[in-house]
Amino acid sequence: MAYSKVEQYDEDVTSGLVRSYKAALSLLGEDPEREGLAKTPERLAKAMQFLTQGYQMDAKAILESAKFHEDVSEMIVVKDIELYSMCEHHMLPFYGKAHVAYIPNGYITGLSKIARVVDVYSRRLQVQERLTTQILDALRDTLQPQGVAVVIEASHLCMMMRGVQKQNSVTTTSAFYGEFQKHETRSEFMKLITAQLH
Repeated sequence: MAYSKVEQYDEDVTSGLVRSYKAALSLLGEDPEREGLAKTPERLAKAMQFLTQGYQMDAKAILESAKFHEDVSEMIVVKDIELYSMCEHHMLPFYGKAHVAYIPNGYITGLSKIARVVDVYSRRLQVQERLTTQILDALRDTLQPQGVAVVIEASHLCMMMRGVQKQNSVTTTSAFYGEFQKHETRSEFMKLITAQLH
C-alpha cells in the first residue's frame, strides 16, 4: 500500500501560491520543472499555509474554552514555551521560547491553552515586539487577571543568514501588566524563569 499523508489546505490558496513560487524560481534563474524542484512550489505553498495558520485561529476563544472559576491569587508561570515564527520584514524564521505568567483574579485557564496562545500569534508574519504584546493582551482581555507578564527570547535568521550575520545574538522582549509592573512581582517572575527548578 502506498504511503499517503492526509492534510487539508485551501485549494485556491495553494494553486495561487504554486503559480507565484514557480514564477519566483524562474526569476531567480532556476528551472521550476527540473526533478529536484518539480514539487517544491506545492510543498512551499502548503508549508506557508501551515506557518501562517494563526490567522485562522482565535486566541481568546482558545482561552475561553478552558476558563474556570478558581479562588487562586498566586502567580502561575509557564516557561520555556517553544515558538517558531516568520519575520515579516524578510520572511525568514525566528525561533526561541516564551515565558508567560499571570496572577488570577477569579479565573484560571488550562495550562496548555497558554502555549496555544503563543502558537496563535507566532504562526503569523510577525515582529517579536508585537508578538510579545499580543500574547499579553489576549490573557489580559480574556481572563482579566491581576497581572500578566510575557518575556520572549529568540534568534532571528534575518540577522544570522543575511544583514549583519551575527550568529550568536539573541533578542529579548518583555511586556508587563498590572501587578507585574511592581518591581517585587516582576523580580519574582524573572527569578522563576531563570531558575533551574527541575
